[in-house]
Amino acid sequence: MLDLAPRRALSFFLPIALALSAPAAVLADPAPMAAPVVTTQDLGGDASGRLLVFAQRIEPGAPAQEEVDTSAFNPTGTAIAAREVAHLAPGTPALVGTEADAFPTPWSKLPPGTYRLQAVFDRNHDYNYGGRGAGDLVSAVVEASLPGPIPTLTLDRELPAKRFGDRLVQLPANRRADVEMGLKSVEAVDIPSRLMTGFSGRATAIKGWVALPPDYADGKGSYPTVYSDGGFGSTLDSAKMSAAGVAAMMAKGEMPPMIWVFLDHHIATGTHEFADSANNGPWGAALTTEAIPALEAKYRMDARASGRFLTGHSSSGWSTLWLQVAYPKIFGGTWPTAPDPSDFHDFTNIDIYAPDANAYVGADGQPLPLIRDKGKVIATLKQFAQLEAALGAYGGQFASFDWVFSPRCPDGRPCPLFDRATGKVDPAVAAWWREHYDIAHIVKRDWPKLKPDLDGKIHLIVGTADTFYLDGAARRLKAVLDELGAQSSFRFVPERTHFDLYAEGEDRMALLKTIAKEIYSVARPEAKPGN
Repeated sequence: MLDLAPRRALSFFLPIALALSAPAAVLADPAPMAAPVVTTQDLGGDASGRLLVFAQRIEPGAPAQEEVDTSAFNPTGTAIAAREVAHLAPGTPALVGTEADAFPTPWSKLPPGTYRLQAVFDRNHDYNYGGRGAGDLVSAVVEASLPGPIPTLTLDRELPAKRFGDRLVQLPANRRADVEMGLKSVEAVDIPSRLMTGFSGRATAIKGWVALPPDYADGKGSYPTVYSDGGFGSTLDSAKMSAAGVAAMMAKGEMPPMIWVFLDHHIATGTHEFADSANNGPWGAALTTEAIPALEAKYRMDARASGRFLTGHSSSGWSTLWLQVAYPKIFGGTWPTAPDPSDFHDFTNIDIYAPDANAYVGADGQPLPLIRDKGKVIATLKQFAQLEAALGAYGGQFASFDWVFSPRCPDGRPCPLFDRATGKVDPAVAAWWREHYDIAHIVKRDWPKLKPDLDGKIHLIVGTADTFYLDGAARRLKAVLDELGAQSSFRFVPERTHFDLYAEGEDRMALLKTIAKEIYSVARPEAKPGN
């Protein structure tokens, strides 16, 4: 699911408004409940994208703000209207309908009051993954009384690219010093993939960062290697930050000396999770047959299964769990933390195999929850999925699941697991998910073949109060492994959520240090404790 910087996803609404030319008199009194948007920027031939308008109700005397946005952790707190735009020309207004392409309700039904509004032109269709970003156009924030006529919103500012250095200077001084120290032992990964290039028809590479141990330059011996990728919302820059952080912890003696590889698995459709997918391509095969051999040829890695390990959080947790099950001879163990669902009888509270399964309501007819905090439900599955829908077709969490897990439909896109309007689950798609990506099912089905290479290699950790209810699927996977008589390690950390699982006291990375020591003890059982 979501990473430590959560975002959103997906699309079922159909765009209804068309770009219109109108005289100034019309803009002064626009049609009720349609948002007129114009731009002062000449984008040349690259002027297509998704036009988003946000509105937040405010109380009298509320302080000014420079941004109006939405959040999956308060899905109904911001009203959204959206439409696709084929060509946005300067000075030519586009009307954004606020009735059909609207969330959480047609704007004519919003509670009366004063609202702050802002328009964003998402040129890369990546708002669902990382929010507004480089090249997007934004308007100033304006106020209006809704329901009622909406003033013209002028897109007059293009957002600059955010560089790695910009993230670095925002860190507290002590953390920045650690990262700067760690960066001295970090090197880039950029390995062309023949398999992925053949699948997509365009040059594709596996990218990331390698963090080297402090004594690597001594030129002696090989090192165990740990592979990880980011959770949903991660990027190549966040992988670099993770690599620098680990290198710094090794330099300070807080983690044993190993080589860490942090890979970037985000693509236009979300995260590919290094799964071999009908829609995204053979990423797992590319990693295991192309990237890992190339890395082992360049670095002094322990090029044996007993020297290769996996760990990751959230979507990365699922990725590293799946890679261990799919390629058990390649890796010596996986330590997934709060992984995305590993048993699809509990896919974030959806039993996708139930008769007449529905992603929005349970068998009792009650809305299915998706996000909780301190025992309180703060978002339902329906709210989350339809928020994603309003924001766009690509890059969101549930859209990403479809791109990873689903078969390809005749239109060339993945077949959706469930209808975004009604929540109805497609049983044929659910059956495909089961046979290809339901880890608990695959392990049980293939255990006689998997046991010699998989037994004892799964070490899963999750909080009992996981924000996205991911402890439920983990318990089911444990039950399957226990029934098989498999050796495994499951830790359910009391009251920990998706976002505080790693922390102990003031140490935000305590769990990662524990995992590193456990991995090292498996790779180097002869090493003395603490070394």
